[in-house]
Amino acid sequence: QVRLVESGGGLVQPGGSLRLSCTASGRIFSIDVMGWYRQAPGKQRELVAAMPSRGRTNYADAVKGRFTISRDNAKNAVSLQMNSLKPEDTAVYYCNAAGIKSSPTMYIGDSWGQGTQVTVSS
Repeated sequence: QVRLVESGGGLVQPGGSLRLSCTASGRIFSIDVMGWYRQAPGKQRELVAAMPSRGRTNYADAVKGRFTISRDNAKNAVSLQMNSLKPEDTAVYYCNAAGIKSSPTMYIGDSWGQGTQVTVSS
């Protein structure tokens, strides 16, 4: 079983910055994609940013130019630097690991973190 642990959420004023971090632990050989999703009250969970092990990083239009995702494959970790935060960024942010393998031939599946609250308010 793979566990994802997030940190870094909190309360910030509009225009401020926060950095979210997530580390995956367990029997991990590789992770295809690591990313961040968010869910605001009354809304569906949506992709914020995702970084594959190979290929182009994907950002939601709403966060392009403000958020930056980074990944440390050796540590099975992913971070999200959020700048110029807006009230509409308020949500629970979830870390996601997709395409997890425990060995070169053993596919486990996907895993989610427990979520961390980000509140942007004055």
